[in-house]
Amino acid sequence: MTPAAIDAAPRPVVAWTVSEYPRDRQRVAIPQVEAQIVVRFGPTLPDGVDVHAVGPRTQVQRKFIRGGQRAVLARLRPGTYEAALSISATELPSTPVPLDALWGPAAVHRLREQLADAADTQAAGAMLEAAVSARAARQPTLDVAPAFLPAALDRLQVASLSQVVRELGISERHLRRVLHDTLGLSPKTYARLKRFAQAVRVAQSTDTVNWSAIAADTGYYDQAHLIAEFHAIAGNTPRALLAELREADADAADRRPDVLPLP
Repeated sequence: MTPAAIDAAPRPVVAWTVSEYPRDRQRVAIPQVEAQIVVRFGPTLPDGVDVHAVGPRTQVQRKFIRGGQRAVLARLRPGTYEAALSISATELPSTPVPLDALWGPAAVHRLREQLADAADTQAAGAMLEAAVSARAARQPTLDVAPAFLPAALDRLQVASLSQVVRELGISERHLRRVLHDTLGLSPKTYARLKRFAQAVRVAQSTDTVNWSAIAADTGYYDQAHLIAEFHAIAGNTPRALLAELREADADAADRRPDVLPLP
């Protein structure tokens, strides 16, 4: 595969983020709807680096991280999982899978060597994005997402399933099948997780939190509905989760922003 052909292929990585943890800390992670590839660097890891793939998470994750670790998290474009990972969206679990179980030991050994030699975590993120893009470009027919998928995912965040299918001129059954095949999620679960994430972002962006207003602005029926969803997804009240996130952020190292690849 030539570089020009790789550049012309749809890029599976929509964004990647790097994080550094110079000291022990508790990480509180909001559920994500996309699959991810996670690279970790640290003195306690075999050869100092490991690489895993993980499917969508439907619950808040709390994890203690030892100081001295660094990480790159690459989010994958829905509809590219099989080409990028050699596993379908419906088969990819929400628990980490070693990438060598999907790509094979030889391919991942080469990738780990490259990542271990990277000048810094930012360079490692660019290497990972390039490696995933090159792999997906060699097998472009494995995932063929319909053209309406981006519009459907965007509209499901603010409109009901019945409204979205009417706008797109497709059946509910077809949209359910497409999201199941490309994301491993139902439309209801996708919309629920995006609504939850939006409510968290709004709450984090203000000093005086009005949960009733946030519920109305982010698509919940009322504040009681929001509270019930926070209990179900985070295992905590909205106020308690926000306190957890603020404490974790206060203890976190400086994080670089997402790096977006070329369209």
